[in-house]
Amino acid sequence: MGSNSSRIGDLPKNEYLKKLSGTESVSENDPFWNQLLSFSFPAPTSSTDLKLLEEATISVCRSLVENNPRTGNLGALIKVFLSRTKELKLSAECRNHIFIWQTNNALFIICYLLKVFICEMSEEELQLHFTYEEKSGSYSSDSEDLLEELVCCLMQLITDIPLIDITYEISVEAISTMIVFLSCQLYHKEVLRQSISHKYLMRGRCLPYTSKLVKTLLYNFIRQEKPPPPGAHVFSQQSDGGGLLYGLASGVASGLWTVFTLGGVGSKAASAPALASPLANQSLLLLLVLANLTDAADAPNPYRQAIMSFKNTQDNSPFPSSIPHAFQINFNSLYTTLCEQQTSDQATLLLYTLLHQNSNIRTYMLARTDMENLVLPILEILYHVEERNSHHVYMALIILLILTEDDGFNRSIHEVILKNITWYSERVLTEISLGSLLILVVIRTIQYNMTRTRDKYLHTNCLAALANMSAQFRSLHQYAAQRIISLFSLLSKKHNKVLEQATQSLRGSLSSNDVPLPDYAQDLNVIEEVIRMMLEIINSCLTTSLHHNPNLVYALLYKRDLFEQFRTHPSFQDIMQNIDLVITFFSTRLLQAGAELSVERVLEIIKQGIVALPKDRLKKFPELKFKYVEEEQPEEFFIPYVWSLVYGSAAGLYWSPQDIQLFTMDSD
Repeated sequence: MGSNSSRIGDLPKNEYLKKLSGTESVSENDPFWNQLLSFSFPAPTSSTDLKLLEEATISVCRSLVENNPRTGNLGALIKVFLSRTKELKLSAECRNHIFIWQTNNALFIICYLLKVFICEMSEEELQLHFTYEEKSGSYSSDSEDLLEELVCCLMQLITDIPLIDITYEISVEAISTMIVFLSCQLYHKEVLRQSISHKYLMRGRCLPYTSKLVKTLLYNFIRQEKPPPPGAHVFSQQSDGGGLLYGLASGVASGLWTVFTLGGVGSKAASAPALASPLANQSLLLLLVLANLTDAADAPNPYRQAIMSFKNTQDNSPFPSSIPHAFQINFNSLYTTLCEQQTSDQATLLLYTLLHQNSNIRTYMLARTDMENLVLPILEILYHVEERNSHHVYMALIILLILTEDDGFNRSIHEVILKNITWYSERVLTEISLGSLLILVVIRTIQYNMTRTRDKYLHTNCLAALANMSAQFRSLHQYAAQRIISLFSLLSKKHNKVLEQATQSLRGSLSSNDVPLPDYAQDLNVIEEVIRMMLEIINSCLTTSLHHNPNLVYALLYKRDLFEQFRTHPSFQDIMQNIDLVITFFSTRLLQAGAELSVERVLEIIKQGIVALPKDRLKKFPELKFKYVEEEQPEEFFIPYVWSLVYGSAAGLYWSPQDIQLFTMDSD
């Protein structure tokens, strides 16, 4: 790099890069570093640009990997950066643009080289490159751990440097360097349970920064600070031993933030619009990576502990002494941002993490009187299921399942009346309760799954959410009531089809013993489980809130023939008793009222009949209640998922498909 390079194509011949990667040791006090750090070409802003940079610097990187064990130049560069960071806070206060610019450049080079070293070697070899001692020309295990010092310095930079226009880019770069440091996981197909990151982040000098780092990353996400506009800070051209110092607009810093505005190589996000806040996005990704590190052998993950235990700033109760890394944050601001950002996988994953692991957050959210602001974006994710990756859909669905575990939530959503839901296209909904809309979207997700993905796990969670709500159904919209019965109709037809196929297959096997039978018994068992669940949901509503739901009774009567075949079925006889009773009771009253009844008249008869129906004749069943239970080894899912988000999002530009093993999850 250095002052003489303003184009990527010049990098292989650059004298400063040759010296950095050469056979000569460069002292950290050498004026060479000022020259090296005065480069002016913009950083990559797309995967194509990154590929050009990698191709241009491949010879330099190979030389550095080969020669650094003898020169220790990478360590010297890091020491230069560390010495500069001690003055960074003062430089920000004095608005010393040039000092911050060069420090930023140093961190950019370190981040890029760290990625190369992690890609090329094991963690043990990587550590050796950071333990070189210039005086003895050898490696020492007793010397201060330079890599640990770098990580601690990055944590200090993220948490302590004031966020202003001239420090925005270096804050983003510090967070990105932390992500790159943790990227050893990308080069292992199995989940890492002991690594260099565990050693530094879960004990030793970095541990005291835990709560402050988590709090800062959360506030970065909450604030959604936009990057300074290009051209906001311009340096006059100055001569420094032949070097030209460029302004942020034309120099590297203007490229540093734009490097995070496009998706990664091969990512669906590659054509997405620029991120509104690269700092917020990178902070969220780092937070998720830290939260999903596996526990150390002798201690739980402190970053997960911090996320599990933080409280509202309005909560004045003392923290129990047993809770380490505790802190407070403004819940209202966090809630507002979470509601606004649910279009991204990572924001939905954060919402899931907080609801599932932090009881303070869960209690606060469930007590909100504007839950529609949170629920509507989640429903929109599910509604556009065909446009979302399966993991995003799962997270949204599990969030609903966690929310529906609370009876207060299940009651309150039917009291919130919505008008003109524009993204719901099947039918014009001029006025509908949030509860009825939730039912419609979940049923639509089930139907989509039945015809497309056929995922039993998705079915189970959708039905569990409906079951949790069923006893609290209130004033169901007529369309929601119709869709409940329509779903049952679809299941009934599928049941009959599978039954017919099984019968035909059995007949065919009698004439040919050589043809293997498809496993229709298993298919039949699965579909009957789902039908049973739907009948239990309908029954739960009828036995606990019949008087609130005349529209469901109307839909039942309109399609009463559907239930005839299940009255004597051994798998459904018990649950059909109440449904059959209700159908028979109201059918009789309608017959007595005569023929050619209008819809309004039928509903009037139903409302009158609800009062007259003897409730003691309805059989009591155990309350339907399902709780979300995380898998025994959740990291086997969440760690690959998080890294797929990193790789496919802002930080994805640091890696190419050739760099990593196939660890990240398929986003399709």
